[in-house]
Parts: sequence; C-alpha cells; structure tokens
Amino acid sequence: MFSGFGIAYAFESIPITVSGTSDKIIFDGKWTFEYEWKASSLNTYSYDDGTQIILRSAHKDNFIYIFLDSVTDQYLDTMNDHAIICFDTKNDKSIKANSDDYCFMTSLNGRNSFTYQGGYTSIRNNYFSKISNPDEFIGVSTVSDLNDRYTPTPHPSYEFKIPINIVGRQSVYGFYFLVYDGHSKNAYTYPQNLESENFIKVPSPSMWGEMYSPDRSLPEFSLPTTSLALSIVSIIILTRMKYRILLDRISR
Repeated sequence: MFSGFGIAYAFESIPITVSGTSDKIIFDGKWTFEYEWKASSLNTYSYDDGTQIILRSAHKDNFIYIFLDSVTDQYLDTMNDHAIICFDTKNDKSIKANSDDYCFMTSLNGRNSFTYQGGYTSIRNNYFSKISNPDEFIGVSTVSDLNDRYTPTPHPSYEFKIPINIVGRQSVYGFYFLVYDGHSKNAYTYPQNLESENFIKVPSPSMWGEMYSPDRSLPEFSLPTTSLALSIVSIIILTRMKYRILLDRISR
C-alpha cells in the first residue's frame, strides 16, 4: 500500500484556517447540515478525466479537521473507495519516511480507520508501519446525501479529526492526500501530478505538498506556557528596575 521514491513536484500550498465552529461537526462521514464545514478553508482539485475532489480544512483547539468530498464519483464501492491524508510534521521533505511522518486512512462505510507512522525498516511499505490509533482520532466515510454542499448526487465523502498532539503545532506541515476510486481503479492526489492509475500508493515525503497556517494561529501557546512567559518577563523587568535604582543610589 505504501511505496515510492521520487523527485520534488510543483504544488500550491494549502492554507488551513482557525474555525470557531469545528467542534460542532458531526463525524458521520458526510456533510450533515448546512453550515457544518462552512467555516473552513476550501480547495478544489480537478483532474484530467473530469474527476473533482473538494478539500475543506480547519483547526480548533487541539484538533485538525479534514473533509474530502469526491463529488464526481457516482460508483459507490464499499470498502474499496478510500482516502488517505498524510502529515510531514517537520516538513523536512525526507526521501525516507521518518518517525515524524504520519498517515491516516479510512474507507467507504468501513468499520475501522488506521494510522501509519514512518521510520520503520520495511522498504516494501516505504518505511511506514501501522500503529495504534491515537486517542480521539476519527476517520470515517459514508455516502453523501441531499445536505452535501456541492451536489445532491450520492458519492463517497471522508471526514478526519486529527489530534494536534500527534502532529504537533506547526505553522507549516508537509501534506499529502489520496482519494482512491475503486470503480476506475484510479488514485487522485495532492499534489495533483502524483495521480496514478495503479492501486493506492503513498510516495516519499519529499514529493508531498504543504499545508500552512496563514495567520500563524496554529502554533499557538497554551495558557500555562503563556502565563509562564509573562511571569519570566515581569521578573526580568522588575530585576532591571531594582538594579537601576541601586546604581542611582550608589552614584549619588
């Protein structure tokens, strides 16, 4: 399932926005109500054969939220249609997948979702290995309904909830997604020029694109960290003030 080496590819970076409503998302594998994914970044990918994939992304508090909508896929291949999203948490574009590289997979109407981590010795899977899903991770897919924002025609859609504690708070991630169409046996990816007619493959992180926080709100400080930093600054200021007062007294 995981394979490939390659050279760097051109791509357009993906902005991820902070959202005040992401915690209202119902994780059932589809766009469930009118405003569910509205407060999120929108990227649309069109491919040579007419396939279109919608990506919505957002972050809030301790999670990254990803929605992939395969709006033109009218063939519903349960367990065969599936999606993978990957994060290079250091964005170091390594040839071999390292321990800081993670992928998450879910399939249409599947009962389980999976997490993969790089840094393993098997070249057969491009140095990825399946690990236990992190706490509070969600990956789910089902058939869309009339609430879908883009088309009323039933099609596969995919929702992910990624805990930030596994990918870290970064202003830029290496990022990759793949949506596999079980009927056509085609894989549609970001970056787009990695699309393939072969069975699903995850290429080397050196070939992935990027996801970034344009307002730099993702690598935010936690409240205890902020309080500690303010305390340290206050102590430094007070110490300098006392030192200056002491020098003034000595010089008189």
